[in-house]
Amino acid sequence: MKHIHMRGMSLIELLTVVMIVGVLSALAVSTYTNYTLRANRTEGTTALLRIQVAEEKFFLANNTYTTDFTDPPPTGLGISATATTNTGRYTLSIAAGGTGSIANSYTATAAAAGIQLKDTSCPTYTVTESGTRTPADSTGCWK
Repeated sequence: MKHIHMRGMSLIELLTVVMIVGVLSALAVSTYTNYTLRANRTEGTTALLRIQVAEEKFFLANNTYTTDFTDPPPTGLGISATATTNTGRYTLSIAAGGTGSIANSYTATAAAAGIQLKDTSCPTYTVTESGTRTPADSTGCWK
């Protein structure tokens, strides 16, 4: 009797390998996308903390807060020439806070923009003159 040596793979084996690679690729892409969205959150939180520090410095010098974060001191905060973060992932704004007057309170907001809009867990961040941050730290958005 002759022994026949088979070479290569059967169609079933090939399809099984392709299916496994497809499933692993799908998992890897979604995991990576979620990771990058979470990593990009630091851009919004960093911008807000920068605004908070600048507002306190402005308040010490002028005894009032300001909504102008683009003009250089002494008229503004001098943080950015645009109302977005450097990469455009967050839109920044400052408004009068809980007292309704910018003279003694403010609320700074970073709202997701562009590709970051896919981050539905933490789309908007705020910080106030008293240091209150939303969403709450317990949500993990500020980490």
